[in-house]
Amino acid sequence: MNTNTSTKLQQLFEKRGPVKTIGVIGMGYVGIPAAVLFADASEFSLVYGFQRASKSSGYKIGMLNSGVSPLKGEEPGLEDLIAKVVGKDGGENSGKPKFTCTSDLSKIAECDAVTLAIQTPFENPKDLIPNFTPLIEGIRNVGRYLTPGTLVVLESTITPGTTTGMAREILEEESWLVAGEDFGLAHAPERVMVGRLLKNIREHDRIVGGIDNVSTKRACELYGPVLTKGELIPMSATAAEVTKTAENTFRDLQIAAANQLALYCEAMGINFYEVRTGVDSLKGEGITRAILWPGAGVGGHCLTKDTYHLERGVEQLGPEALDWPDDIASLYVSSRLINDFMPSHMLHLTESALQQAALAQAGAGRTDTETMTETDTETKTQILKGAKIALLGWAFLNDSDDARNTPAEPFYQAAIAAGAEVRIHDPWVDRKTAPDVPEGADITRDLDAVLRGADAVVIFAGHKEYRTLAPAEVKELCGCSHPVLVDGRNVADPDAWIGAGYVYRGIGRGDKNQHPLVE
Repeated sequence: MNTNTSTKLQQLFEKRGPVKTIGVIGMGYVGIPAAVLFADASEFSLVYGFQRASKSSGYKIGMLNSGVSPLKGEEPGLEDLIAKVVGKDGGENSGKPKFTCTSDLSKIAECDAVTLAIQTPFENPKDLIPNFTPLIEGIRNVGRYLTPGTLVVLESTITPGTTTGMAREILEEESWLVAGEDFGLAHAPERVMVGRLLKNIREHDRIVGGIDNVSTKRACELYGPVLTKGELIPMSATAAEVTKTAENTFRDLQIAAANQLALYCEAMGINFYEVRTGVDSLKGEGITRAILWPGAGVGGHCLTKDTYHLERGVEQLGPEALDWPDDIASLYVSSRLINDFMPSHMLHLTESALQQAALAQAGAGRTDTETMTETDTETKTQILKGAKIALLGWAFLNDSDDARNTPAEPFYQAAIAAGAEVRIHDPWVDRKTAPDVPEGADITRDLDAVLRGADAVVIFAGHKEYRTLAPAEVKELCGCSHPVLVDGRNVADPDAWIGAGYVYRGIGRGDKNQHPLVE
């Protein structure tokens, strides 16, 4: 680190004084709660939320300035806090907004600190090339209006090396200023989960990594006022990038381990959840045996891509940088592929259950699948053709409207390709705002309409509405003697549904998946 350079930056920060005006670029699941929490802190005077006035997302500007959250699903306290900071709550500061959403990027020049919370997905994980186009555009916009003494912070999950590399280069190119000398630069990754956004930002420890000590210190001053229980953890920018990608990679790995064990339990005819309870019972000093939950697949913006950011960070170092056995694939990428397989497994369970129901309907005299003939197997390959499937849950997370990278989508596509008719229900998701909804797919909040006439009910999200479904009522809507229930989130009591005459299948329920039918 150049001491003279950091001294000049420190002097610029001191001349500017404490951070008072903040800009947050990206009004999504990360940017909105971050912006309103900054605005609610007494240390800050004004927060700008920057949002493009596009056809797809420009509506957020008017909603936020009216005190209404564009994020649906259960987000405790968020809408009330938005109303408060825009002066629409009727309180003592009514009419005096501390937060304003705008598309006017020139206001970046007024900001003491600017944060960027923009998605960084991989369009094709196999090539390890992320779609940085929106992030690059955001960084360029900051650079165009950047003034000396400003702090720039990337909150987006990025490939290790991006802050000190691409981001720094673009900012310097656009601003004609020098990072670490004329402006501060840091990475402080978000660590939030949909459904608890405000709580996570306030209570989780905050990783703060600057390109130099002065930038790190300034970033800590920015985030400190919004923390309640969480603590600041300073480190280098690249270490912060690795921390974020690694923590999500490890969670994805843990889910994959649970999914693999669930598949093993199904094959061996035992109950995964009993095994999980047994394993988790081993406790003591230095013992950690906790197992996460298996399920229909992993979705969301983070876990589905962060492994690839971590892998890319190592790959960019060159083939000689990493000492690794030649004949062993990456443990992390293998875990990612296991989780990506689970929607296919859900389809396999659906096929198996429909076949068992068809055998009973045809009067084959058998109510199990243990002695399937060659003819039966041939029929199984066609069993989805014409089947009516009620797909329950398009969001990837229970009681949320977040449908980014939902595992329900590959299931839907595969079922449609096999000739099935698939109707989708979700109590939170609106097709108009949900990303990447397949052409021709319809998402409704009318549960009865989706269930009516269904041959199979397939649960992809653990929404509270699905936890209280009554087998008899659903069966009446389905209108057949042996409807199928495939539970991808362990929200249904197998015995209750089997007892009502259903063909049941569940992730990890090897003890129930080959049950005889109840007439």
